[in-house]
Amino acid sequence: MRLLTWNIQCGKGCDGVTDLSRIVTVARQTLDADVFCFQEVSANFPRFGDGADQSAELAALLPGYSAIFRPAIETMDRAGSLHCFGNMTLSRLPVLQIANHLLPFPGAGAVRSMRRHALEVTVQASFGAVRIVNTHLEFHSADQREAQIARLLDLQQDASGSPRQASSRHDEPYGSQTVAAPSLMCGDFNFDVADPQHALIDRAGRPGLNYRDAWTANRPGRARAPTCGIYDHAQWTDGPDCRDFIFVTEDLVGRVRSIEVNEATDASDHQPLAIELAD
Repeated sequence: MRLLTWNIQCGKGCDGVTDLSRIVTVARQTLDADVFCFQEVSANFPRFGDGADQSAELAALLPGYSAIFRPAIETMDRAGSLHCFGNMTLSRLPVLQIANHLLPFPGAGAVRSMRRHALEVTVQASFGAVRIVNTHLEFHSADQREAQIARLLDLQQDASGSPRQASSRHDEPYGSQTVAAPSLMCGDFNFDVADPQHALIDRAGRPGLNYRDAWTANRPGRARAPTCGIYDHAQWTDGPDCRDFIFVTEDLVGRVRSIEVNEATDASDHQPLAIELAD
């Protein structure tokens, strides 16, 4: 199973040009992925993505993939137009279940912040059902990030403690739910690898299956590649950093065949991060 995660910054490159076709071209050149997980997808916000419905554009640019967009922000203006901002997952593997989890943001009125979420898409891989959790945590508030991490770990603990597999029929809701314990969680976490918040996930010791950083699981001691700030020095004044991660549950660690960062592209302020899991 091959997956690519990327904060695409609404398609805006370091040259100031918004170009989703460039995003998709770079993503596909980086990895022939079964699953693409994009963060910062905008729909009808004039200041982002040229005001277009980027979820529809990305779906059109990736035919053959089931396209799932869920917003963290969903607001309607007086004219009745809907404005959305969130994460998008596109899968050419069979999709079994979709859930959108709004994450907590305590003290939202006291600090610049926005609602964050985790888009959970369960896919059928060759080795079984896997929950793909595509997320983007708060940038401005460490307290909010910590609350959001706790919620993500709660979700994994719940799934690990009560897995279930839907029947092949989907004629009623009770029999149409798949909850997979194995999980891959990816996205822009807005902490770096030295931050204690990274350890909250990577060293979690909760009941059931815990997440582990796929980079160190694949090659312990390997130097960490930066995932942002390589080309955009206006937003990232301190230079290159690593804020984007892929975590896999303990049962998937042995399947991590490779994990790489595409450091060559400036199509976003972040870099694509690609992983391959063995069948």
